Amino acid sequence: MPSVRSFLLLAATALLSSSASAIPHEHHDHEHTVNKRLPGSWYHPEGHPAYSLFRRGAADTDGITYAEVGSPEWTAAWPQGKPDVNSLPQEWVDAFNAAVKAGKIPDIPPTTLNGNPVYPQGYDPLSDTVCSATYKCRNKEDLWDAPDGVVGGSFDDGPLDTSVPLYQFLKENNVHATHFMIGVNILWYPQEFKMAFEDNQDDIAVHTWTHPYMTTLSNLELVGEFGWTMEIIHNSTGGRLPKYWRPPYGDSDNRVRAIAKEVFGLTTVIWNQDTEDWSIGQPGGTTRDKVNQNLQTWYTGAKSPGLIILEHELTNDTVGAFIQAWPLIEQNGWKYISVAQLDGGSPYQNSPSSTGEVTPGSVAVLENSGAGSSNSSSSSAGPSSTSSASGAGSTGGTSSGTSSGTSSGNTSGKAANGNTTTTTLHPPRSASAR
Repeated sequence: MPSVRSFLLLAATALLSSSASAIPHEHHDHEHTVNKRLPGSWYHPEGHPAYSLFRRGAADTDGITYAEVGSPEWTAAWPQGKPDVNSLPQEWVDAFNAAVKAGKIPDIPPTTLNGNPVYPQGYDPLSDTVCSATYKCRNKEDLWDAPDGVVGGSFDDGPLDTSVPLYQFLKENNVHATHFMIGVNILWYPQEFKMAFEDNQDDIAVHTWTHPYMTTLSNLELVGEFGWTMEIIHNSTGGRLPKYWRPPYGDSDNRVRAIAKEVFGLTTVIWNQDTEDWSIGQPGGTTRDKVNQNLQTWYTGAKSPGLIILEHELTNDTVGAFIQAWPLIEQNGWKYISVAQLDGGSPYQNSPSSTGEVTPGSVAVLENSGAGSSNSSSSSAGPSSTSSASGAGSTGGTSSGTSSGTSSGNTSGKAANGNTTTTTLHPPRSASAR
């Protein structure tokens, strides 16, 4: 399969929209030995309602055996591309409809992409109603800053083959980070995923299934991007359900945020410094020297607020820049903590850590969940049902259709035997995108 980087690095310089009411972010497209570590915080605690969306049969506990990560059975269970809104598991659609009925999903129309996401006339991205992170509106529930003197460590867009040197470095230095992972990259790079989770015992978080601009999507498209990424992480980590997500390009607003939180229990994580490392070597992009200079400035500068820096495990340069700057973190007295552990709780919704016990009880997963698109197949038969998704208003990007627990076929992307055919699942990343 062609390297994912060959898709990610197809870039063109995009112009900022002249109709924007504020200057937005400059976006990017943006058997193992397990050693014990202290309890972590990247998954949800016992009893969180999101577990009802990932139930497997009538079991009251999560004491089941999942397909081996990377096996043909495991590979066949996932969408091979953009999730099909007509093939979403019924539980997800029902949970979304319930949130709409309860008035928890704002009626905000999707954006259109014109260099950056642009809202229809009458919708101010900096208003309390919309509060677009793209336009640097800070919702109080989002995480932007680390505590004083702390670096909240995280990396986007893995797992990839270029992730390996990063994972090795983190393990050799006995430090942990949060990896905001793309669902299809987990599908394509299962061994690298296992290295991050099993060998390093790092924290795993959601970076959506196909890395789209989230505010441009309909409500059910958002459900699919969140749901399948959570499902593949859940079923590949012994039943742990992540608590955190980072929007691709930093593109989120109150509608997207509400679906993440109210349906899936996810907290949004942004950043307060951006390396632009993804654009190294691209026309109009940054340079490795500039990234090195910025990291030096931030690590030798003020410690209030603490740092959450946008960095990627995307290329040798993005990984190399972090490794080169690492001595500055220690020399300047910073405390480096995985961003998912900044709250002092658990990064999962139902386990204290990557090695801690998965809590029994109401922990649940979908029975034999099928692929979320018509070109993927489930490893075994599962329940199916039909649902019409209610909307958060006609402008809210909702849709209706058939929701099924299984689907058949596997015509593109990754074959059931784990071999990959040529397909492009990422949009090109432009020089104005993260």
